[in-house]
Amino acid sequence: MGLFKDYVSQTRKPEGFLGKMMVNGMNGGHAKMADWGMSHLRSIEPAEIVDLGCGGGRNAGELLIRYPLAHVTAVDYSEVSVEKAAAYNADMIKRGRCEVMRGDVSALTLPEEKYDLATAFETIYFWPGLAQCFAQVAKVLKTGGVFMIVNESDGTDETSLKFEKIIDGMKCYTIEEIEEALNGAGFSKVRSDHHKSRPWITVIARK
Repeated sequence: MGLFKDYVSQTRKPEGFLGKMMVNGMNGGHAKMADWGMSHLRSIEPAEIVDLGCGGGRNAGELLIRYPLAHVTAVDYSEVSVEKAAAYNADMIKRGRCEVMRGDVSALTLPEEKYDLATAFETIYFWPGLAQCFAQVAKVLKTGGVFMIVNESDGTDETSLKFEKIIDGMKCYTIEEIEEALNGAGFSKVRSDHHKSRPWITVIARK
């Protein structure tokens, strides 16, 4: 149980050998869910995108493919994740279309009102207070910018709630809790979708 807890706890902030194992699994393990989430972005052509809590960088790479004229900034507070994401997107970094950097979503140092789209895949479970962090996201988005959250858990599924008890600092949120925090941070036009057969959720809001 000890080693298992140590391993799954790496989802919060991957570090060391176990962290590298976890990040390597993130890119493939969450791909279908992430792609389902991205399918909700139908009427947007962003020029500047920020992917918060980028993990292994796979989703930043998919956003670069989906929006061939866009620049993507990928941010994570784990050095292991930053290293992996940079390696995954090395070609796009060389082309000047991608930047990977270390950052804390509770105190973002990114330029204010720069981004058209902010994304957060499988990450808000570990954010230290949704209201504060969502306000930080709003700060870096342009007026009219879009914030998309994609979670594997809807806050009620048994599997995720078990992990919540094991992993320190993890909190699984319901759609209602996410929407309330978004409204409190100044977002509007919040809409959400729940997968038909899985506990996956997508929540999209405009600044």
